[in-house]
Amino acid sequence: MRNALRQQILVTGGAGFLGSHLCERLLAQGHEVLCLDNFFTGSRDNILHLLDHPRFELIRHDITFPIYLEVSQIYNLACPASPIHYQFDPVQTTKTSVHGAINMLGLAKRVRARIFQASTSEVYGDPTCHPQPESYWGNVNPIGPRACYDEGKRCAETLFFDYHRQHGLEVKVARIFNTYGPRMHPNDGRVVSNFIVQALRGEPITLYGDGRQTRSFCYVDDLIDGFLRLMASPAAFCGPVNLGNPGEFTIRELAEKVLEMTGSKSPLVHRDLPHDDPRQRRPDIALAREQLHWNPTIALEDGLRPTIAYFETLLRGTPHPER
Repeated sequence: MRNALRQQILVTGGAGFLGSHLCERLLAQGHEVLCLDNFFTGSRDNILHLLDHPRFELIRHDITFPIYLEVSQIYNLACPASPIHYQFDPVQTTKTSVHGAINMLGLAKRVRARIFQASTSEVYGDPTCHPQPESYWGNVNPIGPRACYDEGKRCAETLFFDYHRQHGLEVKVARIFNTYGPRMHPNDGRVVSNFIVQALRGEPITLYGDGRQTRSFCYVDDLIDGFLRLMASPAAFCGPVNLGNPGEFTIRELAEKVLEMTGSKSPLVHRDLPHDDPRQRRPDIALAREQLHWNPTIALEDGLRPTIAYFETLLRGTPHPER
């Protein structure tokens, strides 16, 4: 890893929810940022305010195809991350995780760049231990409708560690738990965006199953801080490391909190639980605390406030689909 204060950093999926926030933080640190995205789920609107920045460059490209650049760091975030989007074209989702990892690792090997992989808590599947430590190998259905994402990310982790062992590449692997905040896609099917959009529109709040399944919600600013700390950590620490907020809530509790904060009168309605949907999900972040001195600090209510404000602004300019 080069020691120069200013680095040339590639962010794949840089126009997405997490990628756009990461690009902002890297620019604020004084780096040159190459934002790469094919705009399948990313949006130019997320990075519109960065396009005129002298140290920001946008590249339209699909990482399932090789690309040749000169960079000192790579953050590989490119992959649809919500069930609606990754199940739309499951073969392409697997290609993005696997071929994309191979192409980015090949680039990192050529230029000797340190490379970060945005993995996921989905590698744990429907967990049989709780909370989930990095040592847990997971409980994943390899042939189910979510497998294109779950197994694609698991294979990407395999590739990262094999490149590290075989080629001495400096790799960093983060397992990301549920994250929320401004710039989430309003139609991505994720629970936080779903509930907020439904509440603001006065539509029924959709609870899958009995609403007692649990999730842990990390605000985007906390997560990006974890990314930066992991990338700056000593080369010997590769991960994988859980990044998420260990505060645990039932889905029903989240729905009630959103209703309270939006002042919505939307009713709660129940639907069948999706196939292979995890019953509980909470990260064990002891390793992140020990190795990165990282601990999320933003409470759910404090993070929901700007997220709701973002969707209020967004929906003002978006006609209701039934109108």
